[in-house]
Amino acid sequence: MTAPTTVGSGIPAVDAYLEESYDKVIGMSSRFAAGICCGLMRIQSELGVKGPVAELGAFEGRFFIALAKALQDGERALGIDIFEWPNPQVIDRFEANCVRQGVPAEKRITWKADSNKMAPEELLAKLDGKKVRLIHVDGEHTQAALTKDLELATAVIGDGGVIVLDDMLHPGYPTLMVAVQAYLDRHPEMTVLCIIDRESIYAATKFILCQKTWFKKYEAGLLDAYRANVWPMGSNFEPHWCLVLALDTRLAPLE
Repeated sequence: MTAPTTVGSGIPAVDAYLEESYDKVIGMSSRFAAGICCGLMRIQSELGVKGPVAELGAFEGRFFIALAKALQDGERALGIDIFEWPNPQVIDRFEANCVRQGVPAEKRITWKADSNKMAPEELLAKLDGKKVRLIHVDGEHTQAALTKDLELATAVIGDGGVIVLDDMLHPGYPTLMVAVQAYLDRHPEMTVLCIIDRESIYAATKFILCQKTWFKKYEAGLLDAYRANVWPMGSNFEPHWCLVLALDTRLAPLE
């Protein structure tokens, strides 16, 4: 069985952006993953989880804009980046993309900063002390940097908050998984909620982490929304199994 080739979030503003404009914003995050993550934000809202979102590594805003469009009234999105690559004008392109795609100034905060040199209190101060309900980690792709970003993310998420990790299982960054496993060993209160499969070599796999106390609620919500995209074998993320959400859910032929 082949799953649907596109998925939505169930949020009209997000789905219109994914369908009409996502590929017009330069970036490497997959549309499939954006649909799933924003769908999870919808599930959070239905369960009463509120708060801002944040992205470490906002680049030109492709994924950030999708998250911002999934916010409820009164919530804001914080985009953090050193904004130096590939040139210093990237911050101007980020701002222009947000304006062009209808993310108003009152809904977004742009912060030129290095997340690896940031204390949790500094990040929370940007959000008036409000804990984050989703943080997308797409910063420097080294074990050391990811370790720091994971600790920062864990310190700023609220009850029911989730951490989305980009470029997991990527052939270009094979040791990032070492940092993730070490993190899970240090934080037994956290677990892998699901794995979002890749679209291509650059639109790569994401892990979503959540607090163990929220695992079953979020798993049920994802199953209800994306059952057609569930790979039947699941992931043996020892010591537990979690969902794998994919565009192609076929199993290898056995004959």
